[in-house]
Amino acid sequence: MNWSRREFLRTCLSGSIALPLAGGGIAADLTSLLHLPRDPDNSVLLENIERVSFDYFWNEANPGTGLVKDRARADGADTRRIGSIAATGFGLTALCIGDRRGFASRQQIRARVRGTLKFLALQAPQVYGFLYHFVDVGTGARHGHSEVSPIDMAILLCGVLTCRQYFEDPQIQDYAAKIYNRVDWPWALNGGDTFALAWTPERGFNHLRWNKYNECMMLYLLAMGSPTHPIAASSWNLIRRPWVQYENYRFIAGSSPLFVHQFSHAWFDFREKRDAYTNYFENSVMASRAHRKFCQRLAAKFPCYSKDVWGITASDSIGGYVAWGGPPIQGPIDGTIVPAAAAGSLPFVPEESLAVLHRLRSQYGRRIWKRYGFVDAFNPLTGWISPDVVGIDVGITMLMAENARTQLVWDTFMQNSEINAAMERAGFHAQPDRVPMLASHAPIPEVPEHSGAALPSRGKSQY
Repeated sequence: MNWSRREFLRTCLSGSIALPLAGGGIAADLTSLLHLPRDPDNSVLLENIERVSFDYFWNEANPGTGLVKDRARADGADTRRIGSIAATGFGLTALCIGDRRGFASRQQIRARVRGTLKFLALQAPQVYGFLYHFVDVGTGARHGHSEVSPIDMAILLCGVLTCRQYFEDPQIQDYAAKIYNRVDWPWALNGGDTFALAWTPERGFNHLRWNKYNECMMLYLLAMGSPTHPIAASSWNLIRRPWVQYENYRFIAGSSPLFVHQFSHAWFDFREKRDAYTNYFENSVMASRAHRKFCQRLAAKFPCYSKDVWGITASDSIGGYVAWGGPPIQGPIDGTIVPAAAAGSLPFVPEESLAVLHRLRSQYGRRIWKRYGFVDAFNPLTGWISPDVVGIDVGITMLMAENARTQLVWDTFMQNSEINAAMERAGFHAQPDRVPMLASHAPIPEVPEHSGAALPSRGKSQY
């Protein structure tokens, strides 16, 4: 099953995925925020991961446009020119983290951010404010038959708005506002109440829609908070939220890889708040724990998995890019391990995720750790190792590591007034009586499905 990410998204939204089993100063530090034992190895490991991740976003971005490559060789010797606006969104946020941690000079980083936003605002080809998903990093021109993708535009905007709040620079702030404010969100609804999957000039809008729980939370909230072209708050209630029960874990998901429980959370701080349906941070805690248990159960057939070596999410495979994971089981699982799966769950299950990252570094070493950190995926049973890193996987690794350590991305992004207004419109309210789920192993009490609102039928223990 050799999929491009575009084909994967299309299949996810159609519900037709087959499920076979085929064989600067930092305000806080990890130890205080996550109540972990004071183990310097944790801080050293995460610092190294963030440093090499920053190197990816610095080296594999075009210095003129700021556009970041969709993927690159893990050893850094890469000559490809295909960029991704999603990788660029992660990259813009990575520049904020890199500035705070002193990975490059403040002057250099600020100039890179300013130049990137200027290019995006004034020169990059756009359609009703949306940029094409895949582009030439040197020119911004559409790559091949790439689509306009609302979800990838949302990831780009999360990076843009993070920079707007982080840098006290009028030009950066003006360019960022221009990029966000010009997006005509209602156009992408294509006459409906939920977003179309994609659009191309050759075929128009795809018939599939972003109408099921996944990473699209960021898409709807950005659109609801738009000061210029907002969508109705009622669209939030049209997202289907199917419940999954796996052993004693119950959470909203469906047949989707683990990353859908991570991407929106890289920027949006859902801790200690809920809407009419659930607390989404706690939901991701449950999904992460269930996934770890799921991988442990797979060890009977694939002995590379264990309680300290787990993590399968959409990634490279020996047969190409593939959607796999669970529960419920999906894709041709063959013993491949995806480091970004555990890294992306660092804020949800910090102790368990750190155990994986430590084990991978110590057990497999230089075979899977290259210039930009962990390769995208590898299979210890067959010896296959991806030659690449993928920008969005490097990105979720870096952002979630920083959120687990200092909350920097959350604290910065949530300063955007439009985001807070959107969450209010979606019905989010505080849960001050709930224990923060960064550190609880107790199962979350079940919440009645769709409690508090009727949906149309169409529609990380204290240490």
